Amino acid sequence: MRDWLLRLHHPFRISPEAPPLSDPQTVRRLYERHRWSTFLSVTLGYGIFYVGRINFSVAKKPMLDEGVLNATEMGMIGSALLIAYAVGKFANGFLADRSNIPRFMASGLLVIALVNAVLGFQPGFWAFLGLWALNGWFQSVGAPSSIVSLSRWFSPGERGTRYGVWCISHNLGEVVTFLVTSALVSAWGWRMGFFGPAAICAVGGLLLLRFLVDRPEAEGLPPVTVYRNDPAPTEREGQSVGAVQREVLTNPAVWVLGIASAMMYVSRYGVNHWGPLFLQESKGHSLMDSGTVMGIYSFAGLAGSFLSGIISDRFFQARRSLPCFLAGVTQVASLAALALIPPGHLWLDALALTVFGFAMGILVSFLGGLMAIDIVSPRAAGAASGLVGLLSYIGASIQDTVSGRLIDVGRVVQPDGSAVTDFGPTLAFWLGASLLSVLLPLTVWRQVEQARTGGRR
Repeated sequence: MRDWLLRLHHPFRISPEAPPLSDPQTVRRLYERHRWSTFLSVTLGYGIFYVGRINFSVAKKPMLDEGVLNATEMGMIGSALLIAYAVGKFANGFLADRSNIPRFMASGLLVIALVNAVLGFQPGFWAFLGLWALNGWFQSVGAPSSIVSLSRWFSPGERGTRYGVWCISHNLGEVVTFLVTSALVSAWGWRMGFFGPAAICAVGGLLLLRFLVDRPEAEGLPPVTVYRNDPAPTEREGQSVGAVQREVLTNPAVWVLGIASAMMYVSRYGVNHWGPLFLQESKGHSLMDSGTVMGIYSFAGLAGSFLSGIISDRFFQARRSLPCFLAGVTQVASLAALALIPPGHLWLDALALTVFGFAMGILVSFLGGLMAIDIVSPRAAGAASGLVGLLSYIGASIQDTVSGRLIDVGRVVQPDGSAVTDFGPTLAFWLGASLLSVLLPLTVWRQVEQARTGGRR
């Protein structure tokens, strides 16, 4: 399997080293220009990946009303994407460490554009499921590519801030989806929920090819740890990429953080994939009101992700455990409040989801990758991201099938033909997973803090 993947990956192999530049001023000028170009490219580019992925959530209600799919089928389709994403993120995480990132990342986005364009023509259930799974595989290229790119261009002491800002990219994608795609679907029907994102993803792929830069050494520049005089934790001379990747697989703390992230992803994707339907069916809000509330939720997540690395780098000496715990408690409390608010209170629902989104933004940054990346070699950042991503999206995929089934079981058609859905069991499922995501990191608190402080100079 490994040899087959590497042969398939050959056109995307990492750029060779260029002759080193000797002039310090030229090195500094090129370094800073490429760092900004790369950072903006992966931040905006990864946000566009989400436009071609969360759009199905917006289209669910009109598709359900037209009888295109039922909730159980939607749950199966969502799980197919997430299973493919989980396996793909693991494989592509290992490949990203060896990749030409501009080619690798842009290719994924262009395939996503093609898949969404085809889905707008309403294929049957099984074709939809297969295409959405294919979408999931190519979606899995985005995060590892971005993380490896950040690790190549930013050193350990500054990475938390950059990583936290990069994490707003998925919130930007969600905002575009919940606001712009909701408007497209409201005006022209559910098909525009796929055609519109397809066009956006195609443009994004072309921009990545133009502005993303692979690695410093390919430009004649020194490694970032040398340029910044900021050695990497756990880095040892003479180790191959394969050796440092194997260390990731045998690190118990990385596994525990990955499982905690999986529990957090149950509630994250529960709200992302079923939130618009929940707000319409259970809370009585319109499609546009639901899209607006979900847009506010995404903006709050953006703020949480943006501030997460800045807060931990500046006020906690790059330690993540305590702010992660506080964000987890806040997430559980706000989700419980959302479940208890009675129907018809739009702004109370918006407030609960705003707090939930802010806490989730912090957790996606910390549990979803940064804490694991902090305790491994930067040359294995893709492997750590891949392992955490695999576990995270296994949790998310189980969530989609279980949530879809619970929603179908709780959906009752009234004598007048309208439907009422009891979301109580679904919310209980999300809450239980959220609680576990708070408790699990406590078991490796000491190991994570020791690895983090031991690596800093």
